[in-house]
Amino acid sequence: MLPRVLLRLFALLLCPVLLSACRHEDAPPLDQQLYIWQRQWTPAHAEALAGSRADFSTARVLALQAFPQAGWSRARIDAGLLKQDARPLIAVIRLDGQLPSLDQDEIIRQVQQLLTDWQEQGLALTGIEIDHDAGSARLAAYAKLLERLRAVLPSHLALSITALPAWLDSRELPGLLAKVDSSVLQVHAVSDPRQGLFDPRQAEQWARRWARISDKPFYLALPAYGVALLPAAEGAPLVESEAPLRRRGQRQELMADPEQLSQLARTLRNDPPPHLAGLIWFRLPLKGDVRAWSLETLRAVARGDALAGQLGIRLEEQDGLFDIRLSNAGNLDQPLPEQLTLAVAQCDGFDGLGGYAAQLRDGQLRLTRQQSGRLAAGTSRAVGWARCTKIDQGAAHVRP
Repeated sequence: MLPRVLLRLFALLLCPVLLSACRHEDAPPLDQQLYIWQRQWTPAHAEALAGSRADFSTARVLALQAFPQAGWSRARIDAGLLKQDARPLIAVIRLDGQLPSLDQDEIIRQVQQLLTDWQEQGLALTGIEIDHDAGSARLAAYAKLLERLRAVLPSHLALSITALPAWLDSRELPGLLAKVDSSVLQVHAVSDPRQGLFDPRQAEQWARRWARISDKPFYLALPAYGVALLPAAEGAPLVESEAPLRRRGQRQELMADPEQLSQLARTLRNDPPPHLAGLIWFRLPLKGDVRAWSLETLRAVARGDALAGQLGIRLEEQDGLFDIRLSNAGNLDQPLPEQLTLAVAQCDGFDGLGGYAAQLRDGQLRLTRQQSGRLAAGTSRAVGWARCTKIDQGAAHVRP
């Protein structure tokens, strides 16, 4: 037996490890919320809202925007869907960072009018969020706006702001955060997008630094989307996101990596910075949104589920005509594979579909990808057809 002194020393060393393991195991899940950022709502919002309700507690909805020259514009929301959804609702007012100045009187008038209009439509707000990518030199003026706005807002409405990591070095930041109830630290696409949409290590460092600035609750805004970069005549490339740009040119596609985000969420869940209240995902994906994760993948990441794609070939036959479909039975969106191969017999017609070209040689039907793309989790797409006496489902192969 070990001497009693050594046993006590061993216990003292082991205890923190055991407590840490228990704490990680019992760590409460972080609150998960969603940005709804479409400027014009479509029938696809009904399915997306219904599918997201169980996993995301709160909807933060783009409501109002102000841009230089273009002025003010309202997002065309569907108030009926939001009332039916019945989640806590936060209206987001976007003040473009390139505005030459903040007209406090006009901003307050616009916000008050928005509140009145939404109330008349039966929408009960729980908060207002101001999204203003101000430069650090303008934070003092921004704080004055927020102070005035807080004074005129109903007391039951929480006031929050979207915030930038670049503000971390500003002496004005503590005073700014004192004017609001909470902040949303945006840790995606904050620098040159050519460097990528997201750096998980940098995001965690920013979050832990932010937690030391103020004791107010804060959230992290995380990416669940992609963009395309288009070459510009000079300077930084143009960024194409949910709205297509009417411009020709080779597009470089960038997509936030679900597995990176899942790992970061797990780290924050097990060892959260002080005052971290939750995660807000940008943005609610609609059916057909090619630059957003599927809702299936977004839900899996939010839940902390293990992620895996599961590509396969599915055949649908009628009177010798085979429809060839590529399916993804997993919960992780997958890039379209480079080639699909099927063993066939006596084919008198075939063709590729959905970005694939078909070729028949030596009893093998090959479907070769002609353009890049993704297959959303839980979906399938037609990639070809063939009229053959036989296609051997068991001899079908997918090559990444």
